[in-house]
Amino acid sequence: MTHPVVTLAVLLVSAVSLGAQSSKPQTPARSPFDRGLKVEISVPASVRSTPVTGRVYFIVARSGDREPRLQIGRTGTPFFGRDVENLAPGQAAIIDVSDLGTPLASLKDLPPGDYVVQAFVNLYSEFKRADGHTVWMHDDQWEGQHWNVSPGNLYSRPQTVRIDQATERIRLSTDQVIGPVTAPAETAFVKRLKIQSPLLTKFWGRPIYLGATVLLPRDYETSTVKYPVLYRQGHFSLGAPLGFEEGGDLHRAWMRDDFPRMVVVTLQHPAPYFDDSYGVNSVNVGPYGDAIMQELIPEVERRFRIIGEPWARITDGGSTGGWISLAHQIFYPDFYGGVWSYCPDSVTFTDVEGINIYTDENAYYRKIDWRTVPIINTREINGHVRLTSEQRNHMELVNGTKGRSGEQLDIWSAVFGPLGRDGYFEPLFDKRTGVINRKVAEYWRDHYDLLEYLKRNWSTVGPKLVDKVHVYTGTMDNFFLNNSTKELEQWMKTTQNPHYEGFFLYGDGKGHCWQGPETMAERLKQMAAHIARHKPEGMTTPWWQY
Repeated sequence: MTHPVVTLAVLLVSAVSLGAQSSKPQTPARSPFDRGLKVEISVPASVRSTPVTGRVYFIVARSGDREPRLQIGRTGTPFFGRDVENLAPGQAAIIDVSDLGTPLASLKDLPPGDYVVQAFVNLYSEFKRADGHTVWMHDDQWEGQHWNVSPGNLYSRPQTVRIDQATERIRLSTDQVIGPVTAPAETAFVKRLKIQSPLLTKFWGRPIYLGATVLLPRDYETSTVKYPVLYRQGHFSLGAPLGFEEGGDLHRAWMRDDFPRMVVVTLQHPAPYFDDSYGVNSVNVGPYGDAIMQELIPEVERRFRIIGEPWARITDGGSTGGWISLAHQIFYPDFYGGVWSYCPDSVTFTDVEGINIYTDENAYYRKIDWRTVPIINTREINGHVRLTSEQRNHMELVNGTKGRSGEQLDIWSAVFGPLGRDGYFEPLFDKRTGVINRKVAEYWRDHYDLLEYLKRNWSTVGPKLVDKVHVYTGTMDNFFLNNSTKELEQWMKTTQNPHYEGFFLYGDGKGHCWQGPETMAERLKQMAAHIARHKPEGMTTPWWQY
């Protein structure tokens, strides 16, 4: 009967002894950066003779299969950044453990090892805007606001270095310059145009350009027919619309006698904040809506034989393009005859990649009873987490401060948000902490929440949308975009005067960006049939012998 007691006593003594040992100071494993390693990044005078204002980066990769600068991304290789202002030629900018990185928060989190490293300089230009503010931003060079490949930006040659406890300093010289963009050659089917926008140039105080890539129908050069048009919205691209290539499936359909002959146009409107402007007017980004509607599209319809009537204009797009196309149909309901919107960005801001900007206090964490849980930004279609909101936004912050990341949350803040005192946008939330600014959230709601806009204006806008709205998305959209789409659908079922529910289709278990079960050729025939149904009574369709 006494044996168990003795055993318990021994265990208690052992536990106390172990506890005392564990309470002694432990020597943590040392990072190679604990000694204060510094990365020095310089721009030689032979490359640039004037001071640099911009942002410098130190990029670290395990492999040299591709340059480190081409391995960064939302889930890419680690990199670290710091702003510089008037950095003199030859003077070194320093990146150290105090600088934020992604996906590693600091250089001190980098384990010892052999790495392929590279330095990079993203050059900013001075914009003296018409609103009286002067801002420094990256001036797009027709690459679509991707700083790691932007013409004129500087980088060092990749080199392999050993980083361990003995490493104290790494010196990198950005003596390489990215060359200009070369647009793909025009073909019999694909044409391009680029114009300087007077409206945007006046707003930004520097030349701002708009462009279009035009896909022409079969026999365009030998006919006199005017054609209906599809304006495809989306991210910046110089590629052929719809991925058209001679010999491909779409090309084979395009050449059939019974296939509708249409013009398809993709629009280029890169802005200082992002690879596209979201196609609307904004106090931060400028009058891009006016520029597209008053300058770019009229120029397209002047140069090419397009019918140029609302019933013969369709707009579509996916993701960013899904939001732009739907917003254009809603904000310019008399201009377009229909919209096919695929996986649109948040059509109401109750779910902005996981964040409910109207009820959440923090963009990174949500309090649920006694628990505080991270907000998920991106998921896999099986439900597994890809990125949290904090990880995603810290990645953007490393890309650029003051919203100059060229990334998604920053362009939403720039387009949807109010002007800040410093001339940059007033953030929806603190990028470091995630704390949401309620007044900014209200501004988003009052100006760019599409569902709220429809609620306020249904009596005037609703009649102009009947039989025009088609929305598609997957039920497992990786960015949760299906949630806000569902809210829009549910509200439209309640509309009156007129009652119009729109057309919504969901791909069960499909991710981003599901566009329906049809092929692109089938979708174009669907659009053509919609146009034919809405043409004026008695008008023929020489563009489609069906």
